[in-house]
Amino acid sequence: MRFLQGKSEIDFLGKRKLALVFSLLLIAISIMSMATRGLNFGIDFTGGYLIEVGYADAVKLKPIRTVLESNGFDDAQVQHFGTSRDILVRLAPREGVNRAELTTTVLGVLQTATEQTVNMRRVEFVGPQVGEELREQGGMAMLIALIGILIYVGFRFQFKSAVGAILALVHDVVITIGVFSITQMPFDLTVLAAIMAVIGYSLNDTVVVLDRIRETFRSQRKGSPLAILNLSINGTLSRTLMTSLTTLLVLLALFFLGGEVIHGFAFALIIGVFIGTYSSIYVASSTLMMMNISKHDFLEHAKEDVPVDDMP
Repeated sequence: MRFLQGKSEIDFLGKRKLALVFSLLLIAISIMSMATRGLNFGIDFTGGYLIEVGYADAVKLKPIRTVLESNGFDDAQVQHFGTSRDILVRLAPREGVNRAELTTTVLGVLQTATEQTVNMRRVEFVGPQVGEELREQGGMAMLIALIGILIYVGFRFQFKSAVGAILALVHDVVITIGVFSITQMPFDLTVLAAIMAVIGYSLNDTVVVLDRIRETFRSQRKGSPLAILNLSINGTLSRTLMTSLTTLLVLLALFFLGGEVIHGFAFALIIGVFIGTYSSIYVASSTLMMMNISKHDFLEHAKEDVPVDDMP
């Protein structure tokens, strides 16, 4: 990398083949993980009970899992929530059992596994039908958002740019969801909201790059498409880095200090910022190269049959 007159001159697209292999590898791993491991859906999507209890001192998860399994709660998912004294228990829906009865039973079972006093903090229930509807509506919302973006970018720029933007967004969404599949972090409504925010963030970054590409193609009389694309990306590099870094500072603070409630939300956005910045440079711009972008694609066509104003 070298700098001339304070401007970077990095050959980004010279490494586009390596970036293509890297992106395809990430997408393949993500799809494979989603097909084999799936997502660890929260009760927002699957339905069920979420019971939070508190202990006076730190407790280990293994004895709690063992005592729940031995009392008929084989499907119980147990995890620490915030501190080692707080426990979160997730249970699948049970027919013929009301929430009060189930809560009393679980609390009694947990009490038998320890000499400490177990305090009930909260109980939440989501019906399986509601969870299924939320899952379908969430997927439909994401699909509608992508279609709307395709239409917007197609009108705002031109078809080749729209294809590059959509591929970049699909790339970001698939990889971000794939990370949740690989890590098996809970995927709930807050994470879905973060995915939608990733789409907006990535689109904003991609539109800035595409806008600079369009203006550079119109202003540069000489130069190959590769050189013009590199010039455009370098022209937006400082803005891209500053935006990404300042956003990451906020997200890291939320991730480490915001608590378990927004842990998944912040994690999804952190992954999205990294992948979104990468895709704006390599996926969207590399797509233009593969579609043989040229100056003619950005020429403004003169309007015909426009009446001449004869006013002095």
